[in-house]
Amino acid sequence: MSRNGQRSTNPLDYQHVPRAVAAMPKDFACGFEIQPHHHARPQLIYATAGTMRVSTDDGVWVVPPQRALWMPAGVEHSIVMLSDTTMRTLYVRDDAAAAMPMECRVLMISPLLRELIVRATELPVQYDESGPAGHVVALILSELQGLQSLGLQLPMPHDGRLRGLCQALLQAPGDQRPLEAWAETINTSARTLARRFQSETGLSFGAWRQQARVLEAMGRLGGGESVTRVALDLGYESVSAFSAMFHRATGASPRAYSVRLGTAGRNMPSAANIARARVSDQPEVRALPADRKPL
Repeated sequence: MSRNGQRSTNPLDYQHVPRAVAAMPKDFACGFEIQPHHHARPQLIYATAGTMRVSTDDGVWVVPPQRALWMPAGVEHSIVMLSDTTMRTLYVRDDAAAAMPMECRVLMISPLLRELIVRATELPVQYDESGPAGHVVALILSELQGLQSLGLQLPMPHDGRLRGLCQALLQAPGDQRPLEAWAETINTSARTLARRFQSETGLSFGAWRQQARVLEAMGRLGGGESVTRVALDLGYESVSAFSAMFHRATGASPRAYSVRLGTAGRNMPSAANIARARVSDQPEVRALPADRKPL
């Protein structure tokens, strides 16, 4: 489990440890992307510093400090680091995770649980279950079961062309083009696009785009960007208009959100710039050839 006295950073080494919880510490640079993969064990994806964007076939989540994402076993997911990230992830044995959600969920991480997770990464991988280390892990499991779940998912459609359109919106969340213009890019009518969007995501096109902007803003504010810069990059004409939207969606102003995360005043790289740097890895949205069948 270790090389040269250092703890392994290979997730495969933690999937069959004969303990209820296996904790892996790993640091990542801003912009690093973990390609789609899955694990044999359920996972708590958490970082003590930095913000991550996690994607599955069904949705996208932004995970800043003070939050974590519960990832059930076997679910394929990818992760993009929206800032320098100090990941401290837990792999939980199936029986120990029996009370946890069967779907991905964003969870609030209390200061106590944060310290327990950090401590778990410092324990021997095969810790003494009857000693103090075992008590630390037992308390982690107890805390996990009582965590509040937050509705911060951005649902993704399964239709290939709609998914490509959504990927384009995620790459350029400030794009102001209306529904009609986006419909043209996939050779369909605005009415059909609106109907299919609602059917596949459960949200209207406008609601989905606003939620995407909220998650983008959360990630960038969590990375230390200024409220003004985020507001303008997301296409808002004024900081006040952006702040009103953000408050309606999250219950907190952008500045209060940044202060709560301890990132106010920092200046970290932009999540949108990261996305643009990765655009070659994402489906391209373009008008369909005339012989392609519309939606």
